Parts: sequence; structure tokens; C-alpha cells
Amino acid sequence: MEQHSSRPGQRRGAVKGSLNRASASTNAAASAIPRSTRSIDYQDVPRPVAALADEYASGTVQPRHSHKRAQVLYSISGVASVTTDHASYILPPHRALWIPSGVAHEMTCRGHVSVRTLYIDERVRGDLPEACRVFEVSDLLRELIIAAVRMPVEYDEAGRDGRVMRLILDEIASAPSIPLDISMPQDPRLLKVCRAILDDPAHADTLDDWARIAGMGRRTFTRMFRRETQMSFATWRQHVRLMEAMSRLASGEPVTAVAFDVGYNSPSAFTAMFRKAFGAAPTRYISEQT
Repeated sequence: MEQHSSRPGQRRGAVKGSLNRASASTNAAASAIPRSTRSIDYQDVPRPVAALADEYASGTVQPRHSHKRAQVLYSISGVASVTTDHASYILPPHRALWIPSGVAHEMTCRGHVSVRTLYIDERVRGDLPEACRVFEVSDLLRELIIAAVRMPVEYDEAGRDGRVMRLILDEIASAPSIPLDISMPQDPRLLKVCRAILDDPAHADTLDDWARIAGMGRRTFTRMFRRETQMSFATWRQHVRLMEAMSRLASGEPVTAVAFDVGYNSPSAFTAMFRKAFGAAPTRYISEQT
């Protein structure tokens, strides 16, 4: 059998080429942006969308902060509340909150919360939301977000990963909003009252009591409150109680305990008000939403 041997120069060239390719691969891996759970690490990535996964213990509070990019907070499990200067939002499982860039907010976790977050460069398209809003996460969007978290930070924009990210933006732009927000006044006297009620929705103080706490007369208090929140004080407080109830129910607390904890005199009164607001009894509504 005839055997052929390569020349020494050819062998050296082949080895050198192999080493160069290995070195280039190693350098590319070394220069790739590593994943982290620090939001600041995702604000300047050279891609329009960056995704991360994080877990928060019960009672975790993220103090007031903002981001250079728009943020999508998606709760896989657990309930969080997010407060901005203009509203307070409840984020139950399978819902997401859009927060535009530069909007200061604080997040509080009601029990253990598993979060998937997207940081989005709003300049990539013109049909993204301009204000905070809670929106429905479809089954498709859920799977896309989970896939995004597994991608390299510097994903291939021209390939499959880039198409997934563009589809995520399509889904966010068209997702229906859900009224899980509570308007907040700007007047510091009214804001003091509202924060007290958010801290304890079951507070039994009367309208006159709250007006006195705000240092206002009853008529001035009611007039200013309606002007700044676009609703009456009684309606606003009822909305707070229902949002708090939804948060607790989504965390698995029983209806009877929730009814008393948010200030209702009986479970039946709470159920009637909940059905009037959301079109279904508490247990049925929560089961349909989770």
C-alpha cells in the first residue's frame, strides 16, 4: 500500500492554524458578557433586549431606583408590588409590568417571588408603551421570555435568537393592559394619607379622620383628592383593598382571612364587592388567572 507523508512545513502550518482558531474561540468566550443578577450590568449591553432571572425572598424591598433602559418585570411565581411617583401596581403571577426608562420605582415582595426581567432599548421601535402598565403575558410570550433568559447576553441578532427577541417586542407592543394599578396623588399631604392606607388597607379611620391627618377640611380634602386621583376617596380606598386582596389571594391565603385582613366586616360582603369589581367570585377569579 502506498503511503503519503505530509511535509514538515505543512504539518507546522496545520498545527498553527488549529491553535489560532482555538485561541480566537477562547478570546471570544473570554470577552463575552457574563450573566449576572445585577441590573446595572444589563443597561449598556450592545443588544436591544437583555434578559435576566432572579429570585427574591419574602419581604425583600428594592429601594427607589430607576434604569437607563425600559424594564419588563414578569412574575413567574409570587406577588410583588411596585410603587412609582404616580401609581402603585400589583404584580401577581403570569402578569408583567412595563416601566419606561428613567421612571423611579420601589419593589416589595409579598412572599418568595421568582422574576424574569427584560431591559429594553426603547429606541429600537416606536410602538412600545410610553407609561407604566401591567399587561397580560400570553403563553407564547411566557415561553419567549424563558428562552431569552437562556440566551447569551450578546446573542446573534441576525439568527434565531434575534428573531426571538424581535417577537418578544411584538408581543409586548400588542399585549392587553390589566387595571392593576392604584393612582397616587402628588400633593404631599394627600400622599401621606395614601401611603398610610397602602401600608394598612384595613384602617378603619373615617373620611373626617383622614382629612384631619392631612391638615385639611373635609371639603378641601375630598375636592383635592378627586382632582389628583380622578376618583373619590371612598372609591380609591376600596380599590386599594381589592388590590391588596388580589395580592393575598394569589399568594394562596384563604378568602375568609383575606376579607377581614383588608377591612371587610364579613366574607360575604367582601365576595360581593369583589364580584362587582372583577365579574367573578374571588376563588374562581384567581383560579382563572393563575
